[in-house]
Amino acid sequence: MTKSWEHYKEDWLLFTEAGFIAVNQADEDAALKLFKAAELLHPDNTLPKVGFGYLHLHKLELKRAVKVFEEILEKEPNNEMAKTFLGICLGLMPNMVERGEKILEQTKKSHDPMIKTLASTAIDFVEKFVKKAPGPAERSGP
Repeated sequence: MTKSWEHYKEDWLLFTEAGFIAVNQADEDAALKLFKAAELLHPDNTLPKVGFGYLHLHKLELKRAVKVFEEILEKEPNNEMAKTFLGICLGLMPNMVERGEKILEQTKKSHDPMIKTLASTAIDFVEKFVKKAPGPAERSGP
């Protein structure tokens, strides 16, 4: 890292948080730049990588998001944020719903109230919308 970057090192969390905000505002270009800056400042911290996975999730690039979250969990098996996002991704994939729900049930037991809420909300969504029986217009036969 060059000396010109040293004074930004203490702001790496701000870059990361701003990246998550950019994702939520659908500003992919800004999100990528902010996460890359945060990653440069603290290459060993996985939070910017969670941000990259979160961006893939928002774009419904579920297989890419799953890959990112699984890589994070190989390095940090107890990373509840990555685990919850992995559960959400898998819960949205028709052939992986059960695995996703299992992961979400685990993270629902977190001590972090935000993780608990996210996992619970995701489980409810999967139950109501992903696993929902087809409506009358979607049924075939009499």
